[in-house]
Amino acid sequence: MTRTITGVEELKALVGEELGVSHWLLVDQAEIDAFAHTTRDEYWLHTDPARAQTESPFGGTIAHGLFTLSLGSGFSYEIYAIKGFDVVVNYGFGKVRFPAPVPVGSRLRMRATLTAVDDLPGGVTVTVTQTFECEGSEKPVCVAESLVRLLVA
Repeated sequence: MTRTITGVEELKALVGEELGVSHWLLVDQAEIDAFAHTTRDEYWLHTDPARAQTESPFGGTIAHGLFTLSLGSGFSYEIYAIKGFDVVVNYGFGKVRFPAPVPVGSRLRMRATLTAVDDLPGGVTVTVTQTFECEGSEKPVCVAESLVRLLVA
């Protein structure tokens, strides 16, 4: 169920809180191949299952780190919605790390924690820490500080 947050005051009151957790998503080879083709990053570690099975330290193909990171927007829409602003703009990312791989065939989900709300003229910049988890992995597979600008026209 999507959590709805309305306005700056509610946002500021939630700093430090987990906003929610997405559903699990199965990461399959077809999605990784499509991402590789679209981004032109067709490195064998991601796209050649036979070679990866014998030459990779992971025992098979793994998702691109940027594939994992790119899932954050969709997972965010699933977890929360912010109302009371005219424009919502992706402002970029702060720190991004990929501490563990995402093997093909695994399930992935994301936790979203509101970590900062900073005032700016006409709105705020919100920092949401996105922690991506792979089922069965002790470490997160990606931790990213997503920066979003919320503006009032």
